[in-house]
Amino acid sequence: MIHRFLALGLLFVLSACVAPEVPEGPGTLGDFRLGYNIVQAKTVKQGPFSRQVSDEQLTGALTDEIERRLGRYDGDGLYHLGVAIGGFVLAQPGIPLIYTPKSVLILEVNLYDNATQARLNPEPKQITAFEGINNAAPIIGSGIARGAEEQLDNLVTSAAFQIEQWLKANPDWFTPKPGQPRVQIDRATLNARSAAAIVAGGNTTPGAVPAN
Repeated sequence: MIHRFLALGLLFVLSACVAPEVPEGPGTLGDFRLGYNIVQAKTVKQGPFSRQVSDEQLTGALTDEIERRLGRYDGDGLYHLGVAIGGFVLAQPGIPLIYTPKSVLILEVNLYDNATQARLNPEPKQITAFEGINNAAPIIGSGIARGAEEQLDNLVTSAAFQIEQWLKANPDWFTPKPGQPRVQIDRATLNARSAAAIVAGGNTTPGAVPAN
């Protein structure tokens, strides 16, 4: 019984994570600039009692939200994100006050330095995203309060915010490197290369972007 209450308490704490609005204008995080933004759902598992959503919808929504939140940083470095979606639940309508299922999105994240092609995190970063306390519907449940698209929007917003917070918690990764030239490449080109790498089903990153 104690373990059950502890699990419920942990669930509440996790679901209480609130993702603030993306600030206007460029962000600053050392020399961080988003390079490839590759989100894949090769082995994604749909949880029980979940609404249906395609792999393309999952990856597209998360890719767009990561781009919106992290694409505004404009340091002189270049860092590639590789994201693997492992599982999800988009809560179906439950029974108010009795059974109110929760939505969740589970993923792993890796970060690579373009200059060295080295992975910066020793182990994949595990992220579990809930809809957040601002979007909670504890009485009637998320499945009654909103549709699948809105649930997914809430989940990817939380996930992208957690990725941003993880990067901010590791500022040593983004210490400016004296004498390193800035890679001149635009976001449209980077996004096109990311999409091509996903279609090809190759490695997590499509290779380093050379300095001009």
